[in-house]
Amino acid sequence: MTPSRLSLVLLAVLALPAQGANEFYCCQSPQTTRRVCGDTLPPACRAQAYRVYDRAGNPIRDVAPPPSAEEKQALIEAAQQQKRDEENQREQRRRDQALLDTYALPADIDMAQKKTENDIQFAIQAAQSRIEATLQRRRKLDNEVEFYKKRSLPPELERDMKALNHEIQLQQELIAVKEGELRQIRDKYTVDRQRYQELTGRRPAGSQRPR
Repeated sequence: MTPSRLSLVLLAVLALPAQGANEFYCCQSPQTTRRVCGDTLPPACRAQAYRVYDRAGNPIRDVAPPPSAEEKQALIEAAQQQKRDEENQREQRRRDQALLDTYALPADIDMAQKKTENDIQFAIQAAQSRIEATLQRRRKLDNEVEFYKKRSLPPELERDMKALNHEIQLQQELIAVKEGELRQIRDKYTVDRQRYQELTGRRPAGSQRPR
């Protein structure tokens, strides 16, 4: 649209009843490719970009078109991601403060790890001792089982052997669980120690800064 044509459109809009408005709106019609203006936002402008003018015909601002469905979804996902990031940051600050409240010195981390590992090792040793005691009881029954090598085992003997085997299996499973806990504990304290050093700059005695 030429400047003279736009001026005529603006003059026509200015000649409309004011209706209490101090601005009017113009956009290019997608159907006719001509400029459409009005005291209120014309229907043709609601789905696309438009420009706002004051009553003197001076441009005030440009309004972007409403987002598409894909853009809306992208905005929603971005907002959700931002919320998750903020929650993660709050949680990290909470963990950091708990770490600093728990350990006054780097050596406190070492002592806490040692105590926790000792408790787990004690449970492992107890399970191993129980396995050994159960094996000794089973060896005594093995002699009786050998006696019935070519015959069916008495129900009581068969029941005792199954109970002993089950006990051994349970203790072996307990040991596997505790060994897994031991690995997790070591990983946890390694992470705690590293984060503590990042927050305070303090290092355990004897440790060296990387060159």
